[in-house]
Amino acid sequence: MLTTSSRLRIQEILTRLSMGSEVTLEERIYINKYATTNQNVSSWLRKAASIQRNRPIANPIDALLNGLNLNTDEPHSTYNPEQDDLGEWFSGAPSWVRRS
Repeated sequence: MLTTSSRLRIQEILTRLSMGSEVTLEERIYINKYATTNQNVSSWLRKAASIQRNRPIANPIDALLNGLNLNTDEPHSTYNPEQDDLGEWFSGAPSWVRRS
């Protein structure tokens, strides 16, 4: 359960994060501590990250990289070492990449 002061601090940090403003490492740790235990905070964090990624980009190189969509929204969502076999990831790869 979040206290009012914690909720307000979290929302203030996430607002800065979504706008691309500076967020300290301590603030990021603080947010992640709550995000791992509170579903609402986790949802707020994902939304703030999504807003930050989808901001209009003035730099043409950043716009190109964004347009290529080289990364996923959730960097750890694709591979779970406890459930997935890394060898299966390379099942369609050339023989020199597959494990023996």
